[in-house]
Amino acid sequence: MSDAKQMMADAISKLDEALMINPSRHETLWSMGNAHSTSGFMTTDTDEAKVSFDKAAQFFQRAVDADPGNELYQKSLEVAAKAPELHVEFQKVAADQQAMAGASSSSSTAHSSKKKKNSDLKYDIFGWIILAVGLVAWVGMAKSYVPPPPPPPR
Repeated sequence: MSDAKQMMADAISKLDEALMINPSRHETLWSMGNAHSTSGFMTTDTDEAKVSFDKAAQFFQRAVDADPGNELYQKSLEVAAKAPELHVEFQKVAADQQAMAGASSSSSTAHSSKKKKNSDLKYDIFGWIILAVGLVAWVGMAKSYVPPPPPPPR
């Protein structure tokens, strides 16, 4: 098991422990959904990834149920529904990358260059998507921990 996968397994284990203490804490439920989503994207096995994405959706739904007004949780649930198809696309891109790396040097450089540009574009798009999800998560967490307003003056 790679270090990253081991770290995700450890995170899921710790979040399980936290949920044993307080099973309705929406922040922990949302974090567990993220951990399972990440775990799904880390595997190449489509069936194994689907199991992780299904678990993620269940935890995101529980987080939405616990805090229905939280837009971040609702958005996470929507994105979780798209995760399996994104995973398939990631796997196609990875397979294309491996095929390009294994291609003989006698192939035309123009064709190879075009494939590389298309592949680079997909990675750029996925990178921006991941960055956007991270920013939305960060802003959502920041909004959920706003300090209470000061008491009114007397």
